[in-house]
Amino acid sequence: MHNVVIVGGGPAGIRAASILVEAGLKPILVNETKQAGGQGYRAPAKSLALDIKALMGSEAGKYQRLHTLFASLQERIDYRPGTLVWGTHEKVLHTLCDGVAGTIPYDALILATGATDRIMPLPGWTLPGVFTLGGAQVILKDQGCLIGNRVVFLGSSPLLFLAALQYHKSGASVAAVVDTTPLSAKRAAIRDLAASPRTLARGMLYRTALHMAGIPIIDGAAPLGIDGTDHVEGVRIKDRRGRERFIACDAVAYGYGLKPETQLAELAGARFQFDPDFRLWLPETDADGRAGADLYLAGDGAAIGGADAAEASGALAAYALLADTGRPQPESALAPLRKEIERLRRFQRGLAKAFAWPVEQAAALSDETIVCRCEAVTVGEIRAAVRAPLGPREVNRVKAVTRCGMGRCQGRFCGPALQEIVAGTCNAPIAQAGRLRVQAPVKPIPLHAAAELEP
Repeated sequence: MHNVVIVGGGPAGIRAASILVEAGLKPILVNETKQAGGQGYRAPAKSLALDIKALMGSEAGKYQRLHTLFASLQERIDYRPGTLVWGTHEKVLHTLCDGVAGTIPYDALILATGATDRIMPLPGWTLPGVFTLGGAQVILKDQGCLIGNRVVFLGSSPLLFLAALQYHKSGASVAAVVDTTPLSAKRAAIRDLAASPRTLARGMLYRTALHMAGIPIIDGAAPLGIDGTDHVEGVRIKDRRGRERFIACDAVAYGYGLKPETQLAELAGARFQFDPDFRLWLPETDADGRAGADLYLAGDGAAIGGADAAEASGALAAYALLADTGRPQPESALAPLRKEIERLRRFQRGLAKAFAWPVEQAAALSDETIVCRCEAVTVGEIRAAVRAPLGPREVNRVKAVTRCGMGRCQGRFCGPALQEIVAGTCNAPIAQAGRLRVQAPVKPIPLHAAAELEP
């Protein structure tokens, strides 16, 4: 086997690379960002004087171990940082690095593409000063900046509490943490959450630390809108007692957990199935990450599981690749990894209940609310298209009629909400609304770069 390529420099990709190196291979590791570590363990820019140990808290040890492992691999892999993979066809990856287009042929491909924020539209969410939760973390870690001086953390995600605590430690005034899921849902999910007691305890410590710092935590609230003219001025909510409240702020970090980045997996030939717990279409794999001929998926790009599950699945994907090339691994090495992944993904299913995707919010959205920021498509336009005589009831047809999902993000952010709105308007199960099909480029590239490719 000549070219083994790994896409993604987070825990899954780094662990997969280490297994392949131990087997005598020299994989190509392609990383979209300049710094390795993925989203959760992203290394800060070298020019920043961030106290990463304080920022990472109890995860500092894992952060350090991952980066130590990566440092030990750099001389034994072909590492390509700052390289976007925007498409793949017939075992060739199409890339962009420093504005220059290129290709990387491969014989086997491990996709460890990670996840991105999952967003539900809300009146005012397109105002300057509104960031995704992940975006707020990137700005802090990558640039050493805060998104505002007085920040509201809004949505439903365990990242709400971690990000809020990191901002508090970095000097921001956290106006409130508004979790739209009630505490009763968290108690109901405790059995699945107990699958990872250490992670559960860590999340409770984050919440306790915020409470001890005097930061308001509001559970079970319904977001009504983000207010402002040219910039965020505050957040309107209805608390669990039905009272409307206004929280003044100059920035909002907003999100509802994560969804896998599956675009490249689809282009590479993976098949998909609907997962009712996450209400997402996820790629089909076997227990070790096989998703097709010479295609392996690992980490949150396959199924949300967290950093520990990502490392374990990265190792399994590498072992599967080796086995498929005539170097099978002993079952004693594989069984513990499979068990660990199963345990941690069960915990994530608990999180999906404890931090719920707001289906009711989608149904209650006003017609004026923008769903697709790229094309400025509103909820009302989508509903009108579906309700028209012989109107479309499948998201790709709705996309063709309304242009929702045709913009720069290719539906990566508006897609989940579009599915909910179409299904709700049709009064049909969400799986019947389908999923947006992907096409290259999966992320924006300049036309001049694409023109540099050989025909």
